[in-house]
Parts: sequence; C-alpha cells; structure tokens
Amino acid sequence: MSEFNAIKYHVANGVATISLNRPDRFNAFNNEQSFELQDALKLVKRDNDVRVVVLTGEGKAFCSGQDLKDIAGSKNRSLSDSLYKRYNPIIKAMRDLPKPIIGRINGVAAGAGCSLALACDFVVAAENASFIEVFINVGLVLDSGSSYFLPRLVGSNRAFELATMGNKVSANQALEWGMINRVAFVDELDAEVEKVVNYYKSAPTKAIGLMKRMLNKSFHSDLDEMLQYEAYCQEIAGNSQDYKEGVAAFNEKRKPEFKGN
Repeated sequence: MSEFNAIKYHVANGVATISLNRPDRFNAFNNEQSFELQDALKLVKRDNDVRVVVLTGEGKAFCSGQDLKDIAGSKNRSLSDSLYKRYNPIIKAMRDLPKPIIGRINGVAAGAGCSLALACDFVVAAENASFIEVFINVGLVLDSGSSYFLPRLVGSNRAFELATMGNKVSANQALEWGMINRVAFVDELDAEVEKVVNYYKSAPTKAIGLMKRMLNKSFHSDLDEMLQYEAYCQEIAGNSQDYKEGVAAFNEKRKPEFKGN
C-alpha cells in the first residue's frame, strides 16, 4: 500500500476510502494534497479488487478549497498552470473512473472542495455540511469543474446566483436543489454512507462504469448519438460475467452474486 502524507488511503472488502488529511487547515489543498489525490485515483483505477470509492475529509471539514496561506508568498503564480497540473487532472480522473465515487461530505465544501463534491457520482452529506462557491470572494471565477456541474445540477439562474454571490448552501437546501443525493444526521453519516457503499460494492460494476460513461457523454450528444452509444455499451455489458450471473439468478429465482466483471 502506498504511503501518503496529505491524504489517507485505505482499501478493504472492495472499497477504497480516500480521506483528505489536512484537518488543521480544513483539508484545504496544497500542492502535496492535490498530487497525492491524483496518485490515489490512479491506484483505484488499476486495482481490480476495488469496486467503489468513498471520498471524504478528516476532521470537521470536507475541503475548504485552495489553501490561500500556502500560496500567499508566491510571486508571478500562474493560476491556469495550477488548474492544468493540479485540479483538472483530479476532476477528469474522477469522471473517467469506471467505478462509483461516493462523496461523504462531513463538513464545509468550499471552492475547489465544492467542485470536488459535485464531481462525485453519489453524495451523502451530514446535516451540518455546507456548499459554497467561494471564488467570487477573492475575485476569481469558478474552476475545477464547477462551471460544468453546477448549472446542470441546479439550473442556469440559480448557478449564476451561487457563483456570483458566493451564497452558502446548507445540506438540506443542496438536497432540495438536486446537488446531492442524501442528508444524514451527523451521528448517522457513516451508517448512511455504508448503506450506499454496500449496494455498490455488490452491484454489477462493469455495467455501472458503462452507465457512468453514457451519462457523461449525454451532456454533449444528441439522441441519435446516444442511441448508438447505448447499443455499443449494451453489447459490452451483454458479454460480461455479471450479465450471465444476473440472467441465471433470475431464472433460478435467487439473488445474483455480481463479481464486477
């Protein structure tokens, strides 16, 4: 198992848990944390035993975005280079990963941390969690995928308001607006996440990975393209062992035991 400093990485029973581990800075990103998260996502992609990923933060926060104190002394820093090298690869790796990523949002998700939460496939938030597109407060624009995810989740007008006013969105409001999937009491967050994880680690992983690709593609495709792509992906799914097991279980009137291949 690889050793990390700014994140924690643990695999057990088909589940990879990645925890941002700078609790004293509310898990704000520095260079080390961003590159370690990239490495962890590469490990997850290569590990055939991993069928579901949980992404969370240590301590009271999920992620408060870029650590501004970390870059306070930097001169002539290129923010676009930072995005190209640090944040964009993380978001692309998350969306390209053919396995479900469950966001366990245990506290504030701000700036790039909010983008990170929105890039997850399924989000469970503690009732005291909040989501803030805080970029406007320092005179910056949305990044790390928020300009892509936010309007698709909440609509154009609401996305404009959240982006340009930097409003704090509570977990319950985020649920109502479709930004997240579930809200749990603080002391029940782990139990609620476990329910979701237990479903996905026993589900047909290949089919889920294909559907994730299909849903990603649907954002920039027309109906004819998606009908073709559905046929392409269905052929792949139909040749999987999980499909054979699913059909056999149906005919034998038992619960299928999917292996993820």
